[in-house]
Amino acid sequence: MRPDPARFLADLHALRQFGADGTGVRRRAFSDTDVASRKWLADRMAEAGLTPHLDPAGNLFGLAPGQSILVGSHSDTQPEGGWLDGALGVMSALEVARAAQEAGGPPVSVVSFQDEEGRFGALTGSSIWSGKLDLVQADELTATDGVRFGDARQAVADTAGDFVDPSRFTGFLEMHIEQGPILDQAHEAIGVVTAIVGLRQLQVTVTGQQNHAGTTPMALRKDAFQGAVQIAARLPDRFANVVTPQSVWTIGHITVHPNASSIVPGRATFTLQWRDGDVDRLDRMERVIIDLLDDVSRESGLDVATARLRQDLAPMPMDATMQAALSAAAEKIAPGKWRAMPSGALHDASNVARLMPVGMLFVPSINGISHSFDEDTAEVDLVIGLQVLAEAVSGLSDQRS
Repeated sequence: MRPDPARFLADLHALRQFGADGTGVRRRAFSDTDVASRKWLADRMAEAGLTPHLDPAGNLFGLAPGQSILVGSHSDTQPEGGWLDGALGVMSALEVARAAQEAGGPPVSVVSFQDEEGRFGALTGSSIWSGKLDLVQADELTATDGVRFGDARQAVADTAGDFVDPSRFTGFLEMHIEQGPILDQAHEAIGVVTAIVGLRQLQVTVTGQQNHAGTTPMALRKDAFQGAVQIAARLPDRFANVVTPQSVWTIGHITVHPNASSIVPGRATFTLQWRDGDVDRLDRMERVIIDLLDDVSRESGLDVATARLRQDLAPMPMDATMQAALSAAAEKIAPGKWRAMPSGALHDASNVARLMPVGMLFVPSINGISHSFDEDTAEVDLVIGLQVLAEAVSGLSDQRS
């Protein structure tokens, strides 16, 4: 199997043009640019000898005949996304599928999962396909702009077919940028993923009393935003004896009502997300959070309510056979320049692991930057990743033959 680096890079840059914004990309799930990019990708799949198939959730497959390995990722982006996040995994999968066909096998199918980036809750398409989330329930998921998933997916309803039977696939491989600094700082080319961290997320609503900003004495205010600030400021100290350097937490989206300069805010709503590779630590972090919210409510007189934004994602180990194939491929293509490592980011592979053996590999992110227009990876590292992926697919095929 001999993947063509020039063809791969040309396709990767072509996909980049759908939603291009300077050095980055805006291609949200079911947006016009996303729908257009999936039509383009379906044509590329057909040219490669695959059968394009769009399912009701918007997941796009390029199917090889009979039993095959499934390779891919996602092609939607964050509101201000990088050009490689997800797209790299899809276009490298397509190139490996083409190279495999040109070499006479093994059969390789390709997938671009929908809404991995969370316009409607993160990993949405793979959650539905893996059976973790019912399509009827998914249709009620609502984006921050008020659009329902059920309404958004009507953009592709006229071309969608049934869900693809997972039993036709022998396993799943996903290549991705690291989205962190480890490989870049170590001057290494490949990361073989050992496990994907778990994640939990709450929406916290602090309710006080909306009032006049000029006439309400400070001592008598019930300022909802100040309550949110207290929670954010006190959380690191509360976590101090619970977390490890690998534990992370983020307040990433906040709204203040009525959001006016001369009004004491009556309501502040924010997301609070935390991630770790250990379920027990996730539990303890959650208890710390709930205790802190109760303390702030009692001390300030503000009402603090929570709602879970989506299903919990448990830490997910990668399949040992897949890890071994990727490790062997990495040592062959980039000897001494790879490592085994966990993933601190979420990936569709964590859902697909419910159905079949799964493996992942990383390539470096320059300066560890992702979810940003500044996201980038050197082309030499992109090509090394492609070659490792192709070698792993060949190795797994040899084991099964």
